[in-house]
Amino acid sequence: MKVYGVDFTSAPHRRKAITVASGRLKGNKLIVNGLERLETFADFEAMLARPGPWIGGFDFPFGVPREAAKSLKWPETWQALVKKCEQIGRSGFRTESDRLRKSRPKGRKYPKRKGDDAAKSHSPMKCVRPPVGWMFVEGAPRLLRAGVSIPRMLEGDPDRIAVEAYPGYTARGIIGRRSYKSDEPAKQDAARRACRKDLLESIQGMRNSTGIRLSASAPLVNAMLSDGTGDLLDAAICALQAAWALQRRAKGYGLPAQMDPLEGWIVTVPGK
Repeated sequence: MKVYGVDFTSAPHRRKAITVASGRLKGNKLIVNGLERLETFADFEAMLARPGPWIGGFDFPFGVPREAAKSLKWPETWQALVKKCEQIGRSGFRTESDRLRKSRPKGRKYPKRKGDDAAKSHSPMKCVRPPVGWMFVEGAPRLLRAGVSIPRMLEGDPDRIAVEAYPGYTARGIIGRRSYKSDEPAKQDAARRACRKDLLESIQGMRNSTGIRLSASAPLVNAMLSDGTGDLLDAAICALQAAWALQRRAKGYGLPAQMDPLEGWIVTVPGK
């Protein structure tokens, strides 16, 4: 089965594309043999339509907090909620997010999913710094329309499996809070390159939370090391997380039994 890792952006273009790593899992080794940049949503939709069997780890939230859905009186089933958010679009989602934020106490402005708390990831209701909400609005509806399967959330094509990934979770387990990337060229310095080198050496040596070793050719490794945005490396980490889920396919892809199907869960993150 092919394994994909997808570093997503809510506004793909030539300088900031959706980045995809592809490979195959052999035992505890993920052999990454391709890195590509998708500069349009049409390219991303074509990627989702590629025939299986494949599993992909996608770096965007698949759901929203149930607490937010209740407060905003949105549908509380996943497909209906995704269609609702696609209908209102980015501007409508931001308006609703702002309305929710203004109604909440200081320090709890953005509700989180249970999995966000566990992974220390941002709330899908945030539309700025970073615009995670827009990533949900642009990503989740495309998964739904593509007819893929999302474990415990959507029954679709059993040969095209999508799981939610978050490279920051794996990266923090290796380098802590050290920064390894920036979209600003002026900040793509030697210190961040050194962090990427540490990350790459750890995932190549199986010293990471997935327990899987990354294998790639020297040109691909150099591309990941040299990419100051970190997008290529993030895509490879997403592929590692998808491979971890594939190893646990017979056990619900490693997702916790108590996962809320409206919220979703990031693979490799332990549940309580």
